[in-house]
Amino acid sequence: MKTRKGFTLLELLIVIGILAILSTTIVLVINPAELLKKARDAQRIADLNTMKTAIAYYVTEYSDPDLGLDYTAQTYSDVATVLCTTGATAASSTAQTVDGEGWIPIDFTKITGGSPIGSLPADPNASLSTGNTVYHYAYLVSEGTNFTFKLTAEMESKYYSNLGDGDVESTDGGIDADIYEVGTDMVIPITPAAKCYNGTL
Repeated sequence: MKTRKGFTLLELLIVIGILAILSTTIVLVINPAELLKKARDAQRIADLNTMKTAIAYYVTEYSDPDLGLDYTAQTYSDVATVLCTTGATAASSTAQTVDGEGWIPIDFTKITGGSPIGSLPADPNASLSTGNTVYHYAYLVSEGTNFTFKLTAEMESKYYSNLGDGDVESTDGGIDADIYEVGTDMVIPITPAAKCYNGTL
């Protein structure tokens, strides 16, 4: 009696169809694009909290700290709205330095024992834009004082946005429900005096 070798064309088509349905289902359930957005948002949250800690450490080290009320065009671009536009780019390769010439104008190297950070962070996906808005980090200080500040970032994923289960934008205590804010003065208005760094040099 002869035994069958191989598969018929019909059997192969059925297997291919089942595999196609399974792979489509996996992609829809896992949603790798959203997972990447969540990972970048987690990096944004970590970056801003690291900077908040570094600035707080700097403030506690000095009786008269300078948080950088005077900005230079070298590392900042003025914006007239809550968000940076595509034109708001850093114009210098020193934008991430920690010696007071970076996008946060604080000289962290003056801290006893040296700077607690190696370089200032940049948004993990600054090349991506929504409309004419480029994802960015912003640094603001209170008018008339050298002691209070705020850092902001826009979340990219649905999960961390103010519409998601992991909402950090509307629950951070800041005044803008569409932006993630950390700092020592959460009511600093985001005005044309805000300075943004989107990672583009």
